[in-house]
Amino acid sequence: MADGLRTLLVGMGRAGLGLHLPVLRRLRAGADTARLFAAAPVLAADPQRSWPPAADLRRVTPAEAARLLDPADCVVHLCTPPTARAAVLDGLGRLGFRRILVEKPLATDARGLDDLLAVRDRHGLDLVVVAQWLGSRLTDRLRTVLATGAYGPLRTVHVVQRKPRFSRSLAADGHPTAFDIELPHSLGLCLALAGPGEVTGAGGTDMVVDGRVLPRLGSAWLKVEHRSGVWTRIRSDMTSPVRERRVTLELAGGTLIGHYPGSEADSYAQLITIDRDGETTELLHDDSLTAFVRRAYRYFAAGGGGPHPDLAVNTEVVRLLDRAKAAARPAAPVRAAAR
Repeated sequence: MADGLRTLLVGMGRAGLGLHLPVLRRLRAGADTARLFAAAPVLAADPQRSWPPAADLRRVTPAEAARLLDPADCVVHLCTPPTARAAVLDGLGRLGFRRILVEKPLATDARGLDDLLAVRDRHGLDLVVVAQWLGSRLTDRLRTVLATGAYGPLRTVHVVQRKPRFSRSLAADGHPTAFDIELPHSLGLCLALAGPGEVTGAGGTDMVVDGRVLPRLGSAWLKVEHRSGVWTRIRSDMTSPVRERRVTLELAGGTLIGHYPGSEADSYAQLITIDRDGETTELLHDDSLTAFVRRAYRYFAAGGGGPHPDLAVNTEVVRLLDRAKAAARPAAPVRAAAR
């Protein structure tokens, strides 16, 4: 541990190669974070994909990784699709790996979640879910404002998540419905801000692209009634021509509108506050994934031990989304246009 933690990336698709690896490179080069990492290449495992060779990246199998390093001093980034995580996690546990960063969502249904948690208990794994909205600067600001009570009690939360996601949906990347893509972020946020709740309504649409119908991958929406009395509505559209990640908090004495960064291409969020005195805008540097991974490595370097403070929220997200999917009656079959 004195020489820093090793890293194993499992799954080199969009999340592993496109998101986690760039973040790791920034942190490994940072003056204040480099000490968290061992001065050795990142190991990467994915038999289904190839990637450009690099001096700081070495291709291995998980079994080879376990022979090359001490699994007890390694953080595994589990970036495989959420539909088949338990078996992969079990294999890692059998090899001695214990510190696991798991991409959201933990699972796509309650049964898969129970299987995954059983694997965690069997091997004594310390799981941290990659849910960076819970630790973003914008979320921190929203929590702070709510805690002050400056605008009175929270009444409603509205979230809109929009982006075009046709190519990845056509590629069948392991996310079976629109509920499994953006909603794990926003539902976790709403539970963190408004407390536990129950799904009171849900629905969704299919995606139609290039003459094909992709069931339940177009859009998803749900409503939550929180025990605190707050109401939440979330809508996510994967067929939008524009990107937007917006949360609106309506309070008794004002409105907070938060805009999260639309993608990894930019790392600034905005908070608009509207009250009786007018409207103000605050710009926040919010590279939330980098900040999240930094905190996770510091947690593991300090000994970890689990359960991680955010694990309960992330497990509840899966259970609520499972209920939402069950409540979302399929719309009338969509027929692709004749070509």
